Amino acid sequence: MACLETLTAYLRDQQVDFVLQQHPLAFTAREVAASEHLPEFMMAKVVIVMAGEAPIMLVLPATHQVDMELLSAALGIYDLRLAEEPELARLFPDCQVGAMPPFGNLYGIPVYVAPELTAQERIVFQAGTHTETIGLAYADFARLVQPKVADFARQLRELAAPEW
Repeated sequence: MACLETLTAYLRDQQVDFVLQQHPLAFTAREVAASEHLPEFMMAKVVIVMAGEAPIMLVLPATHQVDMELLSAALGIYDLRLAEEPELARLFPDCQVGAMPPFGNLYGIPVYVAPELTAQERIVFQAGTHTETIGLAYADFARLVQPKVADFARQLRELAAPEW
């Protein structure tokens, strides 16, 4: 797809070392991590929320989910909702629906990243398709995208340590 070519050309132009991987068809970040034998905390997933008609890109580890109350408090915006598939198709016409990379800067969309992801030396993310990922240094991602760090995610319950 065009997204993959655009993204890899952008990374090359910016002189970023990256690894392009192919994997069996997978739709969730956790499935992608499993298919590539990656720790789930390294896999960056993208969630798009709408503030009225304005999209906001959230980037968080596959081990976490967006907490809309935390997000509202962090952004000071209380009219937030998850984007629907037709909106994703319109916002990212060169990507397969739900496989957009965390480079909102290439689409004019502000990007917020969960602090848990900033602790990773490397991150891996879908590259516009449900069969390809790109891995790169988090520092390179942060330099190019300049995301704002915000506390908007909570660890998925089934991954949390058991309470004794």
